[in-house]
Parts: sequence; structure tokens; C-alpha cells
Amino acid sequence: MSAASDIIKLIKEKEIEFVDLRFTDPRGKLQHMTQDLTTIDEDFLNDGTFFDGSSIAGWKAINESDMILKPDLSRTFIDPFTSHNTLVLFCDIMDPIKKDYYERDPRSIAKKAEAYLKTTGIGDTIYFGPEPEFFIFDDVKISNTMQKVSFQVDSNEGPYNGDKEYPNGNMGHRPVVKGGYFPVPPVDSCQDL
Repeated sequence: MSAASDIIKLIKEKEIEFVDLRFTDPRGKLQHMTQDLTTIDEDFLNDGTFFDGSSIAGWKAINESDMILKPDLSRTFIDPFTSHNTLVLFCDIMDPIKKDYYERDPRSIAKKAEAYLKTTGIGDTIYFGPEPEFFIFDDVKISNTMQKVSFQVDSNEGPYNGDKEYPNGNMGHRPVVKGGYFPVPPVDSCQDL
């Protein structure tokens, strides 16, 4: 049994209504295109579908925008958050002229890096993952008017708040500029967030 026929079987067993094709753009943002089940068959799953690559920043110009979303049938799950039964298929981006992986697709780049690692003997396995990083703000002000665009952020931990008055007093424990990575309390005032 082929992987495509396994997916068709899963679609029938789980009463799937939509198939959501997902891919990552060059900036790492997840993108998607949802297909009605009536468009899905084994050919679709094996060959993929065309889409407008000019809509993705950094990919193709409008005059050469056709690209192919080719499902990776080993990377699927049923989306637990949709109101209709939806099967998610992660996709590779293919160049329709060269019939090869698109060189700016993050998945293609990762696959090429892994192949290089193996062929050079450097290693046999490579792991890619996100680096979670975030900021905690106490106040954010945004202005977008006809004559100006601005934003202002404030954080109690900001190194610029050494002389600010606080209701419970200013304890003076602040990280220096670029010093907010891995501090312990009292500099990390959000330990119990």
C-alpha cells in the first residue's frame, strides 16, 4: 500500500473534511492553504498542487510565480483546534520548471544540509529546532496616525528605569543593556510569572 493510499484511507476513517497544506516561509512563519476534500486524491498527494509563490516575501516575482506545494506524507496530523475535521500535511516547495526542491524553501535547505552532513562524513544525524526567546513588557504604546508612526515599550526590568518611582519602591535591581539573559532573582523579577 502506498503512502498516498494510506492517507486516503485515514481521510475516510476519520471523516476528514479539509486538508490543510502547511509550509514555512523564509522568515520562519508558518503559512497554509486549505483544500476541500473533493480536490484530494492520490495524484494530488503524490504530485502536489500549484500555488502563487509571489505572495511569499523573498520567493518569486509575479511573472514567474507558479510553484508546487508537495505534501510530505510522513508529516501529518489531525488538527485538534479546527471546527471541521482537518488533516494537516506539511509540504515541500518544488520548482515546477526544474522539478526539484526550491532552493529558498527552509525545509529544502534543511534537507540539503542533512544530505551534506551525511555525504561528507561529518555526521549522520542533524537536529533543527527553534530557539524560544521572548520579552515581557509592562506597557506598550502604539501610534499609527496620518502624520506619524511610533511605538514605545516599557519594562520594569528595563535598564533605563533605574530612577523611576514605583508604588512599592524602586529596588534598583536591573539587568544592564544586553544583560537580561539568564539572570537570577532579584534581577529576574519575573521568576514567579
